Amino acid sequence: MSHSFNKIWLHVIFSTKNRYPLIRANAEALIYRHMQEQLAGWGCFVRVINGMPDHVHLLYLQNPKMAVTDCIKQVKGNTGHWINEQNFAPEKFAWQTGYAAYSVSESQVEKVYQYIVNQKQHHRKRTFQQEYEEFILSHGLLIDTENG
Repeated sequence: MSHSFNKIWLHVIFSTKNRYPLIRANAEALIYRHMQEQLAGWGCFVRVINGMPDHVHLLYLQNPKMAVTDCIKQVKGNTGHWINEQNFAPEKFAWQTGYAAYSVSESQVEKVYQYIVNQKQHHRKRTFQQEYEEFILSHGLLIDTENG
């Protein structure tokens, strides 16, 4: 095969430090746009970003020339710094250490897209902690109860 093809959809979730509700509704769209611009600059096409005051979901195509850890570290670091520069949070803003990243097959992209778009409605029924545990269990991962 003379060509290489990559299409790596990722569903990434990360929260604010200590899961404090630091993402204000009036700054949410600006924060998500800033994240999208960061990812686009690294060759990662973003399908959707949405979340709640205490966490964010992203669905995007990972640039295969970048490590997932580097990409998320850069997005979190750049966005956190920018949020503080803009005074968008009621106190010093920071992201929780770590993240969750799940590969998404092409056949499930629309389902994950709808799930992320409907975050506000989804969280009327379940908390972030419940959602987190559900994702961890459904993907066969262990929960770190000390740092969860």
